[in-house]
Amino acid sequence: MKSSHVPALCTLSLMLSLSTPTLGEQSLTTQAQTNDTLEEVIVWGRGISQLGKAGSASQGLVGYADFSTRPMLRVGELVEVMPGMVATQHSGSGKANQYFLRGMNLDHGTDFTVNFEGMPVNFRSHAHGQGYLDINFIIPEVIETVDYRKGTHYADSGDFSAAGSATFKTYDRLAQGFTELSVGEDGYERLVFANSHDLDRGTLLYAAELHNQDGPWELPEDTQKRNALVKYSTEIGPLTAQIIATAYTNSWNATDQIPQREVLEGRLSRFGYIDPSIGGETSRFSLIGKLSNEHLSASAYAVSYELNLFSNPTYFQEAPVEGDQIEQEDKRQIYGGSINYQNEVSLLGHRVIPNIGAEFRYDDIEDTNLFKTTGRQRSHALINDSVKELSLSAFAEAEIHWNDRLRSKVGLRADYYDWDVIAKVPADIANSGTGDDTILSPKFSMAYALADHTEVYASYGQGFHSNDVRGVEVETNPVEGLVKIDGAELGLRSEGIEGLNLTLALFRLETDSELIFVGDAGTTEPSDGAERYGLEVSAFWQMNDWLVLDLTAAKSKASFKGKPSGEDHVPDAHEIVAGAGVTATLDNGFVGSLRVRHFGAAPLDESDSVRKDATTLVNLGLSYGIGKIDLGLEVLNVLNTEANDIEFLFESQLENEVSPVEDIHFHPVAPRSVRASLRYSF
Repeated sequence: MKSSHVPALCTLSLMLSLSTPTLGEQSLTTQAQTNDTLEEVIVWGRGISQLGKAGSASQGLVGYADFSTRPMLRVGELVEVMPGMVATQHSGSGKANQYFLRGMNLDHGTDFTVNFEGMPVNFRSHAHGQGYLDINFIIPEVIETVDYRKGTHYADSGDFSAAGSATFKTYDRLAQGFTELSVGEDGYERLVFANSHDLDRGTLLYAAELHNQDGPWELPEDTQKRNALVKYSTEIGPLTAQIIATAYTNSWNATDQIPQREVLEGRLSRFGYIDPSIGGETSRFSLIGKLSNEHLSASAYAVSYELNLFSNPTYFQEAPVEGDQIEQEDKRQIYGGSINYQNEVSLLGHRVIPNIGAEFRYDDIEDTNLFKTTGRQRSHALINDSVKELSLSAFAEAEIHWNDRLRSKVGLRADYYDWDVIAKVPADIANSGTGDDTILSPKFSMAYALADHTEVYASYGQGFHSNDVRGVEVETNPVEGLVKIDGAELGLRSEGIEGLNLTLALFRLETDSELIFVGDAGTTEPSDGAERYGLEVSAFWQMNDWLVLDLTAAKSKASFKGKPSGEDHVPDAHEIVAGAGVTATLDNGFVGSLRVRHFGAAPLDESDSVRKDATTLVNLGLSYGIGKIDLGLEVLNVLNTEANDIEFLFESQLENEVSPVEDIHFHPVAPRSVRASLRYSF
């Protein structure tokens, strides 16, 4: 939990302006008052009216105040500000999280996408998994807003966005610079520094983060995370220009999931390990340039990325002597950009807001490899590929205001992918190849104001996700390049009670196929398409100036198509996700936040004969400000709940076993831990 002083609670001057969403992005801005008295108030993004702006009930804006008060175990939990979203971890703090939303196990990002300041974060044809989404390079203290959306009905949302998407925007200027040191149990150490000041005719913002931790594991995690961001904002004639540079490196050891049978027999602690040499190291360096005005927005980016990930999910099943450890290596450069134009015109007496845009992206993947290893030492390559992957996209949509109450939006998106796969392992050369694919995605949504404080929505759209193109070119059982996803949603948004924002959404998602390329094995696994439907409820209530309550709940049902009843359950499709929180911000400098997260039960196989139990966690955050100093305390897993973050059902073989055993493999929730922080504001 961050301190109660600016920018920790996104404290804004009383003269606050909220820009109408432009080019699909919303932001909070500050203005100085004209008089000498500056009264400060806390502005919560979720408390800002979305009536007449949002395209659906499942779209929202979150400001820094909304998540800075949240006690969080890891940076990946930033996405949990999206109602119904859960981020967990099963293999070390440097690896991308596992994400769950709308009855989908999104693995590391297959159908959930993040955009950071105009740069897409997900990786295509990644060595570990398609859509790999690692947001560990984000420094939470400099994030101003998170704009989230769900569903397939947004024309400017493309690959990996069918379940949802989130856009992260950083501050242009901090109200105050600061340095904060946090320490905690299990070797937790974190130092973060951020500041901004005028430079030439613009503003320079810079931030850095050092983070080390061992965790509660018997094998110390030895996480060594290093993070930095620099942003320069200025005006060039009528345009706002920005340059953003980020640098991130991380290394860690990983306990990974462990077999339940060993824990039940008392041979292994819940926090124990099988292979002491798994873990990884990664780096990401990026440069982003942006130009924008009231109607036009353009961005370009370049990324250099590397990952070396060591894992051993099956232990000694394939290699009884040296073990099954593998290394997944990914090394690439990415170049891309986008341009977007939006304006308002009058057509036959109606307000019409056309929005057109184009995007391009080129992944130059030098290595997307799989090696057989022992103790992190390579013995031979199982897969040694290079990939060139290009995508070109264009979209157009028009929002029509038919009258004061009714508006609709219709759009069309076109995506073209082209690729070249070069397999270098002799036994794998036949899986080289070139190809391309195209997909058209129609979109439609409608909003109607039942009253000044209530809107209803209806939306339909087709989206898609791309598959790993190595799986498209493989000779045996190839997959489609682009997979269509059909979605529909009905929703309601009400702000009839002062301070209370309430949303309700009914959704349906249907995939043509859930075929995926499995990086661990270097093969594809075919499955039928699936259908998901559910209900989501979200409530945010600012009861008064100092007390805020929020509640989210989602229930979903997922089933494979074309399979008999009782054999159509989708593994890891969690049926219920709920969260609640209360935050108190007092005039004396005290801030307190208590949060509860419930992650419902889920089937682990298609017959639902083996299930993962539900998990409920409680976290507490407290801070107290004294002048320029803020003292903070976080208690994570307050009730010391013994539960599991993640569970899988598969076969593995231990060194003393003569044949594979099907078993639950789990990664436990971290036990109760305490962290203290000290912040000094400049």
